[in-house]
Amino acid sequence: MIIFKKKKDLHNWLYGQKDKGKSIGFAPTMGALHEGHLYLLKSSKKENDITVTSIFVNPNQFNDPGDFKKYPVTIEKDILLLEQMDCDVLFLPAVNEIYPEGENKNEQYELGYLETILEGKFRPGHFQGVCQVMFRLLSIIQPHHLYMGQKDYQQCLVIKKLFQLTHFSCQLHICPTLREKEGLAMSSRNMRLSAEQKEKALAIYQNLLYLKKEFMQQPFSLLKEKAVTQLLNAGFTKVDYVEIMNANDLTPLNEWDKKTPLVALIAAFMDEIRLIDNMVLTSE
Repeated sequence: MIIFKKKKDLHNWLYGQKDKGKSIGFAPTMGALHEGHLYLLKSSKKENDITVTSIFVNPNQFNDPGDFKKYPVTIEKDILLLEQMDCDVLFLPAVNEIYPEGENKNEQYELGYLETILEGKFRPGHFQGVCQVMFRLLSIIQPHHLYMGQKDYQQCLVIKKLFQLTHFSCQLHICPTLREKEGLAMSSRNMRLSAEQKEKALAIYQNLLYLKKEFMQQPFSLLKEKAVTQLLNAGFTKVDYVEIMNANDLTPLNEWDKKTPLVALIAAFMDEIRLIDNMVLTSE
């Protein structure tokens, strides 16, 4: 595995590979790698000649500075995992490599409705930060294929919007959420959970299953109220949202018309640790 820390060096190396006709797959991460990240790499390796990953904890997408400081950093372990996976390239830039001094760091993207709901509503500025870093990374790497996880469902739709706004030519692959044995969605934030908190956090997955089972039987409003109550009773300290929405564009729905694809999305706090998850309710 080759490690690049300078964008110019990485860009030049990749240009040479593309000149040889090789396809490039890219899986961006913020480190603290787990099996979910590795699945993205496996998917890329199956479909591309060269697989690139990045580890960059992007300060621009944290609306809570305290959350940024607490984000787990396990770089030595991450590099070992990537080597074992036979990842071809790791991009490991410093902050000033992505956001050079004197350069506009806060360009705005017209994300419209997507920025007003769910994560956009509860984490103001978050998706602007995501777009700022993703546009930079994509411009450097210029991959043919981009791999992201379904756990960040709304973020995947935001990246699709970014492609439209910037006319970026790249195919997005949304890979399924990987779960721990009992069902908890794999996340770097899980490292901060105690064993007791992890057990309580299973309520998110259990409530998604509940919504999937009952969405044809009960009004959405009642289902969401019940899920919030069950999450709080299970030990979550705060629930930001429980929603059932159109899976294509995240518009809200009050009932199912028996044809629109549905997705349920949850965000809740286990003490100070915020967890998100989702589940497609209708068959694809």
